[in-house]
Order: sequence, then C-alpha cells, then structure tokens
Amino acid sequence: MDRHELRAALTAAGVADGYYRIEGVHEPVPTPPDFLYLRRTADGAWETGAYERGTCRPIARHPDEEAACAHLWRLLT
Repeated sequence: MDRHELRAALTAAGVADGYYRIEGVHEPVPTPPDFLYLRRTADGAWETGAYERGTCRPIARHPDEEAACAHLWRLLT
C-alpha cells in the first residue's frame, strides 16, 4: 500500500480527517492540535509518529513507504 492507497483506505474506514497527516497526500488545514503522521525523513527513510503540542514525536522508522503505511494503518484502525 502506498500513501494514496492508505488515504483512500482510511477514508473508506471512516477515520476522521483530523486524526492523521500523510505527507504530500493529506495535510489537514487548519492543522489539528494533535494527530498521527507519516512522513519521509531527510535520510530517505519513512517515519510514523505523533504530533502533540507543536512537537513531532517519532514512534517508528521504516525502510520503505509500504511498511510505514502499514504501520499508520494499524495505529489508526
């Protein structure tokens, strides 16, 4: 599953838009005060984490987009 497929699956599962951010695919405006996220890191890995009170807190690093998407899916469903 890639980021676009993950977004579609989360929408189909009824997960509220404000619960997550997927870099380049789903970036809610205005930014919610806290949410789970998926993003690419500067070194090319993928990261899932929680944004709380203005701070990103990584939960896990992943070698590829598919693994990161699977992890965010598990966190949100």
